Amino acid sequence: MTVTLPSPDSPLRIGTRGSPLALAQAYETRRRLGAAFDLPEAAFEIVVIKTTGDDASLIAKDRPLKEIGNKGLFTKEIEDDLLSGAIDVAVHSMKDMPTLQPEGLLLDTYLPREDTRDAFVSPDVKTLAELPKGAVVGTSSLRRRAQLLNYRSDLNVVEFRGNVQTRLKKLGDKVADCTFLAMAGLNRLGMSEVASSAIEPEEMLPAVAQGAIGIERRSDDGRTANLLAALHDQETGQRLAAERAFLAALDGSCETPIAALAELDGGILRLRGEVLRPDGSESISEDRTAPIEDGADLGRDMAASLLAKAGPGFFSWRA
Repeated sequence: MTVTLPSPDSPLRIGTRGSPLALAQAYETRRRLGAAFDLPEAAFEIVVIKTTGDDASLIAKDRPLKEIGNKGLFTKEIEDDLLSGAIDVAVHSMKDMPTLQPEGLLLDTYLPREDTRDAFVSPDVKTLAELPKGAVVGTSSLRRRAQLLNYRSDLNVVEFRGNVQTRLKKLGDKVADCTFLAMAGLNRLGMSEVASSAIEPEEMLPAVAQGAIGIERRSDDGRTANLLAALHDQETGQRLAAERAFLAALDGSCETPIAALAELDGGILRLRGEVLRPDGSESISEDRTAPIEDGADLGRDMAASLLAKAGPGFFSWRA
């Protein structure tokens, strides 16, 4: 099939948030498209879109995300522009994405997944285990908060919002003794040395789809679908199908501490999933395998099992 290629006179418009990490992900998308079709950078236009989640007035108040909204905080304005035709594709961190897309949009292209682990960042100690009793930990992630308190109830967890650079500045200003970032983000920014250590999933299971970049398009845009087909990483898609089915069945949001990681070994998919009470007082987890083609079913089945184990009221409780 002949693909109508973008050009400097008719560039493909790539929508993104404006943070350094979001821009790095948009640039990676542009680079991969350019390499796939031998196109110059001028054949693409990076369009920065401010989302509700980027509102400095909200960030400055250090309000928990659950008090402001849900995952749509980082996507709504971008998806509105995609639907209106103001942009042709939208580049997202998949861990920020709701499991359902607005009518008329499709999210079916994933770049090769980066490191899925969390990064422990501290100027004083190398690992989480070395933190002194009562240490102040900064994070805006309900998942990380719950996992930390489940692991060590003596820690003092405080709200710590903002992009990578903002959080590192807060750490330098001694607002907290340590914080957590995603290794994938640090790697994409060329800042892997910032991590004091990477936390293995056996110690802290990552967020659903952590380390993955997704590219969203209009469902009726065949030209863009043909372009993006050259970028799609099948293994990442198979892994995310299981993780996001797990999340969707749990009706996950920023208010529910949920973690999951799917990995492939030959034709077998391994899925680890975890749900926690927000205060870390209880954690329920499972570890299962299934053929790759059954990954989404495995995610849904595991979610149903964890819901049954959790019992009534587990997810309605709030810290």
